[in-house]
Amino acid sequence: MSEVKVFRVKGVMKHRTFPEKFVLEVPALKKEHAIEYVYSVLGSRHKLNRKRIVIEEVKEISPDEVQRSGIRELLSLEKIVL
Repeated sequence: MSEVKVFRVKGVMKHRTFPEKFVLEVPALKKEHAIEYVYSVLGSRHKLNRKRIVIEEVKEISPDEVQRSGIRELLSLEKIVL
């Protein structure tokens, strides 16, 4: 089974009136999964289509660099039982 990595995704959302920068930390198995998640979340929250979301950088980060407390707690768990 693959290990979950954390990616920091930086980019710009092009609203109708002004562009807005964003930085998201996303747990994912692969870089492509993190990018899809960002498109899905930002499109849903802000009613933007994919061409109005510009992803500038996707970088894998270590668990020590994670700033969001929810992701940090998930990484500290040994296993999750559903």
